Amino acid sequence: WPRRADADSSLIPFFSHPPHWFRFEYDLGTFRRSQPVVEFPMANHWNPSSRFHRVTTVRLAESPPTMFRPLAGVLTVIVGLALFPHAKAFAEERDLMRIGIIGLDTSHVPAFTKEFHRKPSIDPALEDFRVVAAYPHGSADIESSASRIPKYTVEVEEMGIEVVDSIADLLSKVDCVLLETNDGRLHLDQALEVFRAGKPVFIDKPAGSNLAEVVAIFQAAEHYAVPMFTSSSLRFSPGAQEIRGGKYGRVLGCDAYSPCALEPTHVDLFWYGIHGVETLFTCMGAGCVTVTHQSTDDSEFAVGIWSDGRIGTFRGIREGSGGYGGTAFGDQGIGPIGPYGGYRPLVIEIGKFFRTHQPPVAPEETIELHAFMQAAAESKARGGVPVAIGEVMDQASGKAEQLLQGKLDPK
Repeated sequence: WPRRADADSSLIPFFSHPPHWFRFEYDLGTFRRSQPVVEFPMANHWNPSSRFHRVTTVRLAESPPTMFRPLAGVLTVIVGLALFPHAKAFAEERDLMRIGIIGLDTSHVPAFTKEFHRKPSIDPALEDFRVVAAYPHGSADIESSASRIPKYTVEVEEMGIEVVDSIADLLSKVDCVLLETNDGRLHLDQALEVFRAGKPVFIDKPAGSNLAEVVAIFQAAEHYAVPMFTSSSLRFSPGAQEIRGGKYGRVLGCDAYSPCALEPTHVDLFWYGIHGVETLFTCMGAGCVTVTHQSTDDSEFAVGIWSDGRIGTFRGIREGSGGYGGTAFGDQGIGPIGPYGGYRPLVIEIGKFFRTHQPPVAPEETIELHAFMQAAAESKARGGVPVAIGEVMDQASGKAEQLLQGKLDPK
């Protein structure tokens, strides 16, 4: 036919293996009236047995001549029947973002992946993402992490995700990165590879095993001008966000709590107490100047004084009933922070970040909450005396410079 139809997607995969790609151009004759859209559902490329992932749409501007209508109908049926049961690929969309995962030693890997792959998407921010590659190696000597790698490696392979042998290989296949390695000691070197490749990255908690590593990571990201952020999922729990948004007016104080297992390779609160500290800073905001800390076998208790005189506390729990939460004290009310909201709110923020390159939390606040935890450890080591945030920041900045020596490419 001498005239071409407008097609939303002209790349259609056929069903041979390995997949071959054919470009179909639709030439239609002299049209006399409007014709409905013709849609070809395509099976999910990564999991042919799943629900359909994309629909290739051919929009016919007008009707073909009467003599060609039966032929057009037959062709539509033939193509539809061929593609429907056998297709192994989906019609590509130019805005599909490919995610790579570094570190398969945490339960966050399958949880985050399922949120990105959920169809239909539970939020527009998560549309058109796909985890396509994963590098498995995380901690080698933290047993609770290292023992998980084989299990999660099998799990991601069953999701159709390619497991690669190096971070460099992964970076060649993806547009953005989830750095999920549970061991914060590895984050700096792993993040540097991502920064050099210019890929936006979310770094899961803890950002590092100590404050100096965290400062070094942020400095390296700034050096390479690569978007990044790091956060506990507790920051985006609905209750904490409502308080941040003024539910009780201006927050005058906050008491937050969470489980607080310790890991000898990490500064005390960095390993798990970070969840409750993230909650505290979500409600209070930045501005802490000193921290006092006490510790027993069953508990951790840190008291922060903010520059405007407000007081915020964190209780870390290792005995008895656990959980996440706390109380916020505002100038218009007092109320609970509320329960943990799960991973989904964080994953939605990650999706937005990958699209916009705008982190949902200021780097200064993230660095300060890690400085709070470092100061708490220093206070504990000194017998519970107050330790200034400025003091630990000065020490960490000097150490960060040493950590980065010779590792940053010239601008």
